[in-house]
Formats: sequence, C-alpha cells, structure tokens
Amino acid sequence: MAVKSLTVDALYQRCPESWLPFETTDSLANSEGFVGQERAVDALLFGVSIPHDGYNLFVTGSVGVGKDTLVRHYLDDEAHNKPIPMDWCYVNNFDAPYKPKAICLPAGVGATLKCDMESLLSSLLISIPELFKSDDYRNSILTLKQEFEEREGEAFQQLTTDAKTKKVAVIRTPQGYTLGPLKDGKLLSQEEFDRLPQAVQDELKANIEFCNQELQALIKDIPRWQEELRHSIDKVNEEYVTHTVGPMIESLKRRYAAHPEVEQFLEAVNTDLIANAEDFIEPDSAGNDHSIKSQIQASPFKRFHVNLLVDHTATEGAPILHELNPNFRNVMGRVEHVAHLGTLMTDFTLIKPGALHRANGGYLILDAQKLLASPYAWDALKRSLSAKEIKIESVEDTLSLNSTVSLEPEAIPLDLKVVLLGDRFLYYLLDAYDPEFRLLFKVCVDFEEDFQRTEASVHLYSTLIASLIQKHLLLPFSRDAVAAVIEHGARQVENADKLSLHMGRLEDLLFEANYWAEQSGEHVVSCGSVEQALHKRRYRSSQYYERLIEQVTTGVRAIETSGEKVGQVNGLSVISLGDVAFGQPSKITASVRFGHGKIIDVERESELGGSLHSKGVFIISSLLATRYAKDRPLSLSASIVFEQSYGEVDGDSASTAELCALLSAIAEVPLFQHLAITGSINQHGQVQAIGGVNEKIEGFFDVCSAIGLVQSQGVIIPAANTRHLMLRKDVVTAVAEGRFNIHAVESLEDALTLLTGLPMGALNEQGAWPEDSFNYHLYRKLDRYAECAKKLNESTESSRSQSEKE
Repeated sequence: MAVKSLTVDALYQRCPESWLPFETTDSLANSEGFVGQERAVDALLFGVSIPHDGYNLFVTGSVGVGKDTLVRHYLDDEAHNKPIPMDWCYVNNFDAPYKPKAICLPAGVGATLKCDMESLLSSLLISIPELFKSDDYRNSILTLKQEFEEREGEAFQQLTTDAKTKKVAVIRTPQGYTLGPLKDGKLLSQEEFDRLPQAVQDELKANIEFCNQELQALIKDIPRWQEELRHSIDKVNEEYVTHTVGPMIESLKRRYAAHPEVEQFLEAVNTDLIANAEDFIEPDSAGNDHSIKSQIQASPFKRFHVNLLVDHTATEGAPILHELNPNFRNVMGRVEHVAHLGTLMTDFTLIKPGALHRANGGYLILDAQKLLASPYAWDALKRSLSAKEIKIESVEDTLSLNSTVSLEPEAIPLDLKVVLLGDRFLYYLLDAYDPEFRLLFKVCVDFEEDFQRTEASVHLYSTLIASLIQKHLLLPFSRDAVAAVIEHGARQVENADKLSLHMGRLEDLLFEANYWAEQSGEHVVSCGSVEQALHKRRYRSSQYYERLIEQVTTGVRAIETSGEKVGQVNGLSVISLGDVAFGQPSKITASVRFGHGKIIDVERESELGGSLHSKGVFIISSLLATRYAKDRPLSLSASIVFEQSYGEVDGDSASTAELCALLSAIAEVPLFQHLAITGSINQHGQVQAIGGVNEKIEGFFDVCSAIGLVQSQGVIIPAANTRHLMLRKDVVTAVAEGRFNIHAVESLEDALTLLTGLPMGALNEQGAWPEDSFNYHLYRKLDRYAECAKKLNESTESSRSQSEKE
C-alpha cells in the first residue's frame, strides 16, 4: 500500500533566500527579457537570416507569452543591418491610362520626383498661359488667320468676278450663298427673268449652274483650308510650347539620367504637354479657388502627377511593419473611388498601398487568426508570396465578378519575410489542411510556456523581473516580493518545479503589486503587496464562487463533509472564470442492482457528458470486467451520476471517484464523506495525474471551512500530482495545524482503504478473504449476484425444457 499523507514541505515549494542574493531589484542588472526561449530564438534567427524562398515564419505560443516583443527585438537587430528598400511610385500610362506604370527609385528619390513634377506643373501653369498671351504668339496666330481670311476672300472675289462675266450674281446671305441672273448689272426678279426670251433664259440657267458648281467646289475647299490653318496653329503652338517646356523637361531628364523609367515618363509628359497645351490656356475654373496649388490638383492635370506609393525617405534599415487589421485591402492595397456627378471615378492617383507594399524589402508581422478570419486575405497573401509580386486588384476582380473597366496597376516585385503570430492548434491545422502552407512557411518558432525552476533559472527570472520594473518605472521589489512572484509563477504552470514564461501575466502582477504598495505609501514593494494583489485579483472574480459556497452552507447544494454513505463520494472539479480558476466539490453517487453487466452513465445518456468523461466510464467498465469477472459473469447493472449537475460534464479526472462510489455500492460498504477524491484511473487500477489540483484542494477546503472544519477532513490526490502542489497559505497552515489532510495515492486500493477505513485484504491459504477486508464484502456481493444469475438461468432452462416436452 502506497498511501502517503503529505507534509507541509510538499504542499508549497518556497524559493530559497540563498537563490536571491539581493535586497531589492535596484541592485540587479538588466535582462534582455527573453528568459527560457532559447529554442524560439534559435528558430527566429535562422528564419530571418536564411535568404531562400519559402522561409517565412510562423510563431506559435499562447497569447501574452511575449511573441511579439521577442520577434520585434530580433527583427530590429536584423533589419538595422539590411539596406534601405526602394521607393515605389505609380505614374500615368499615357498610352493606356487604365494600366498605370510602376517606377522603382532609391529611397528618398520618389519624394523628390513627386516634388519636381509638382514644381514643373506649377511653372507650366504660369508660363504656358503667359506664353499664349504674349504679343509674338498672338501676332503669329493673327498672321495665320489673316492669311486664311485673305485666301478665302480672294477665292470668293475671283468667283464673283468670273460670275459677273457670265451675267450671274453671287450673293451672301445669313443662310449662306445664293446665285441670280444679271442684266445690265441689275439682278433680275423672277417675273423679269420669265419675260426674257427662252434662249436667253437657257443661257443664264447654264451659266448659273456652272457658277454654282464653282461655288460648291470653293465651299468644299474651305474645311481643308481650315484644317491647314489648325495644323499651322498647332505647329506654332508646338514650336512655342517646345521652346518653353523643352528646357524644363530636359533639366529633369538630366537630373534623373540614372533612372531610365523616369526618363521615359518625362518624355511621355513632354509629348502630352505639346499635344494638349490648350489645357493650360483656360484651366478648370469650376471652383472659386484659382490658386496654382488648386489648379495642380485639378482633374486635367492629375495625369502629370506622381503617386508616391511607398516613401522610405525617413526609413533606417529594412522596414518592420505589424499590420493590426490584416484584411484584404489593408494587406494587398486598393484602388479608391470618388463620387463625381453621381458616378464613381478613379485614376492612378487613388491607388493606395497595402501592408505588403510598405513592408516590401523588410518584415511583415501579421496575426494569423485575424488574417484567416478576413475573407480572401489569406489566399491573396499566398498568391503574392508564391508569385513574388504584389498585384493590386479588388475582391470583385479576383472573383471575376466585376465586368466594368477598372484600373490594372502594374505589379510590383515582392521581397520580404512574413511573420505570422498564432497558437499551435492553428499552426498544425494549416499544416494538415493547406498544402501551400508548408511551402511558404517553413520555419516554426515555438515559444515555451514554462521552464525548469533551478537556482540559475531563478536568478535569470529575477533579472527579468528587475528589467520589467525598470522598463515600466515601478517601485523596486524586495527579495521576499520577488520570491512571491516566482512562487506564483510556479503555481500558474501547475508545477512546483517550473516557472511560467507568460510575460503578460507577469507584468500584470508587477503592476498590481506596485499599485497596492503605492496605495500603502511604501517605497519598496514587499511580499505583502504581492499577496494583496493576488488576493484582490481573486476577490474581484470570486462572486460566483462565493455563491456556490453559500449554496452548500444553506443546503441548496447537497454536499456532505462528515459521516459515511454507501455508493456516495465527493468528487472535485474546476471552474475557470477568466484568469481565475476555482475548485468545487460534486456529489457522485452510484446505484447497483442485479443485471447483465451494464453500467449506465447518466451524464452520457442525458447528453450532458463529454467524450472524455464517457471514455472514463468505459475504462471503469473494462476494469470491473477484467478484475472481478474473469471467471464469472458480472451479474449486475449499475448507474453513475453527478448529482445536481445541470451543465456539461467532461474530463476523466473523476473516474477514480466514480469507481470508488460504484464499488462501495456493490460491496455495500460506506465511504467517508469527510474526504474528497480526484484523479483518473487506467484499466489496471492505477491512479493518474489530473489538472487543476491546487484549485480542487482549495475548493474542498473552502467548503469544509464554511461548513465547519474538523481534523479528519481532507483530499485524496494522485501521487503523480505531488510535484504540482503550490497551495494557498491558509490551506498550508491548516495542514500544519492538523486541521486538514492531503493524501497521495497510486492505486485504486490505496484510495478505497482511505475512503472506507478497511484494508483491501488478500486471499488466505484457504482461498478466502479476511472478513474485515473490503474485498470480503465486495466478492460476497458479487457471489450473491452470480448465484442469482445461476438460479435464473436454471429456471429459464427448466421452463424451456418443460415447454419442449409439452
């Protein structure tokens, strides 16, 4: 038998003072703050250093363990030594405006180009209108127009003269030109024309027809002359504009001679300016603001703008971007629209960058869960990483749902490392169900949740605490306060031999302890302030727990902490409320009757039992059949239930308690109610470790204290859980004073001996069980059930034989 009543030393592992050789944290050196994460650091350094494709990183660990802080720390070091990435601009494609061109420029040059183009446009808005107002220009245009008018006048004059010789008058009217007969230089009326001899009429009609054909030919020549005039004017415009614009463009070309794409853009700008110089004669004056600045932003001149998509003027090293809202538009970029006269309009200046653009050449940090929760963002990211380019398109275009003409910006080459932050479940889920995931995210950075509690690690943990205190400008912590923080870290991971690496919870405890120390007017945070912070945290969340205790004390919830009961035992469970967990006892009962070996799990039958709880009951059934029905039928039926349970019951930590209640009901041997028991059991009767052991012990202790604590009360736990004990001070004190007991057991026999007060017993030489043993009562009852089954079978066979004879 391995029943062990634990001593005070096993209930709470204190931090030895010799491990903390300082008075306050002021005397401790700074720490990098990444204690115990050697594996994660090694993977992170490998992932950010390897230059090959697909070595993006997935950082796993619970929320608050310090993933983002550590990643940013090491990325900052790596990014500082990398070159500054290029600027990216979008400019107008004058040949195909719906396909803007992307231009890559050294850091800071993009902003310079944008300013230079605005300066050029500002100069042109002044110089070109002045050019067209100049006397030289006006005289040149006036000369061309006069030449046209003279040519037109001479042609009509010649036509008029020729017509007179043929006795035909050419008359200009508001509606155009008309022809009429002449006689003696006088225009004839219709009556006068009709009185002329027929031969004269025929001659005049022929002359009028001939002149009309000449007139029609002349009228047809006028549009051609006008076109020639326009070409002449355009040529003059081109000469004047070229003379004005050319030096400006050439100056910019020389400045950007090292960038051929800019030279090509400037050449296209020059050609467009010459072809459309009239846009500058009368700028858009729809608004009341006629300033140069407002004219630059007017629609006709946006085609000359430079859309500076990514500006690295102030960037040092490679960029590091943490996109907090990784939806499709924020990651991939977007093309915005503006409403104009009831229509949505867009152009290349409304192209906006996404996180991929801003982080290109560096590192992009994304929350994996948020990314996957945003429609189409995950697939778009994978496409970009696989293609190594960023293509801006709307979701409608991606899904081929948009039939309207939209912008198609030129794709931008992509070169960056993506760092996804998520939990392990999400990582393995993606690895199992997304075949592209492993090709794109080849590095897993796995964060530890805890690390071994040794003298060396405690020293490192102390320096980490000191660093956090200095970082957040908190009061210094005394030696005993640091010890209390370390001990609470061991309780958080439910292991006295380990310490929690959850940085978020550690910082919260330091903040709260500092607050209570300041409220008390202390200059150094003491152990009392840490304990007060923990007490207040528990108090803020314990209203529901206190109501549960109240239900027990008022009899609403039937929990017995004294006496003996057959087939009834106190099991233990844990309730989690946010960051605080509480233990509560549950009455577990079992009933047994003659039957055919079926054990009914009432929780499962009522659909309130989870899969793990059902597994525990199946193990109980297997153990019963293996241990007590090898050479006989198990001629009983039983049912097990959690009394007053109105929600789902899951987990197998109550399987030992359920089996004890069941065996008690079979043997009709009562179980002590002043003891509660927790632990799972295997098919061989060994009691196995469970979670939440500290909360479960404290929960039963609180119930016993509320009802009335007596010396015999206590909890039975698996021996494997002994190393996990970090109990509250009041529980440790009660055990030290003998008012509460904690027993560690390894097997079912140990637990039954404690719960019944009877030895299990062993077969003597005659093959009988001692009458004062639990097995004696158990097997006697099993024999009785077997005898009943035998008699029932004989009676059934006899009835069958009699029926056959009849």
